[in-house]
Amino acid sequence: MSKLSTESGKSDFPNSKWEELYFLAKHWKSDLEFYKDDLRFLHNLIAKYLIWITKKENLESVADLRKREHELALSCDELQQKVSSHLEMASTLVKGGSEVTKKDFFTTHGELENEIAAFVKTFRENRKKVFKVTEYVMDSEELRNILDS
Repeated sequence: MSKLSTESGKSDFPNSKWEELYFLAKHWKSDLEFYKDDLRFLHNLIAKYLIWITKKENLESVADLRKREHELALSCDELQQKVSSHLEMASTLVKGGSEVTKKDFFTTHGELENEIAAFVKTFRENRKKVFKVTEYVMDSEELRNILDS
């Protein structure tokens, strides 16, 4: 369950400052930009070693990694859009806009918090796997000898 809501749907932070939540969402946006850049790096790393692979098992491992990387990139894009919408929601609330309620804001904030936490967990697991598979591929394909020449 989110840090922002309880089972009754009431905020754990009834007196929290909107400014703090807004800056937390801005931090999420910045983090997601970093993850997107890191995904691009991982994509390039995989592509760099793909051309040297000759063994079928290694090709399958790398194909799986590429698929996961693509799914993570899509997920990151979706989260970036959601965070941008959330920031607009916060701005509307602060300005006294009537189409957004505090309850909607807290609900969305909690959902985003959970989604981002799940994304980060999956991202980290995938990143470890990329490095592990890359190392294995380099060793099993004897790429270290080729690249060191």
